[in-house]
Amino acid sequence: MNDEHTTSPELQPRLVLTPDQWRERLSNEEYHVLREAGTEAPFVGEYTDTTTEGVYRCRACGAELFRSTQKFHSSCGWPSFYAPLAEDRVRYLNDESLPGRPRTEVRCAQCDSHLGHVFSGEGFDTPTDLRYCINSICLDLEPTDEAK
Repeated sequence: MNDEHTTSPELQPRLVLTPDQWRERLSNEEYHVLREAGTEAPFVGEYTDTTTEGVYRCRACGAELFRSTQKFHSSCGWPSFYAPLAEDRVRYLNDESLPGRPRTEVRCAQCDSHLGHVFSGEGFDTPTDLRYCINSICLDLEPTDEAK
């Protein structure tokens, strides 16, 4: 998983702001998670159990990242998706921050904000063998017209 989903470091984000500019756009908690790769507490995010149909956008830049049709309930405490809207919407980095537990970090390809992590081989009944575990605070849900 880690090697096959690591994005080339040459891929540069299209929206680049200074830390001060990001702080003007984001709350302190949003900044911590999106720009400092923090994590919100499990089971507290606004989208953990949401079933509203629509598109999930990056809270930092507005890029479309996931669709509700790719979301599933994994009981992990964070919103889970089995695939991004398109592979060019996210980028991947190796995350060795937990000793003995390497992970793959998921970032917004547009602004390079931290979104969460992707895991494979967990046995969920989804079209892929992946679970994108994404912090709610990193997302804004834009409901479809039918869901409004």
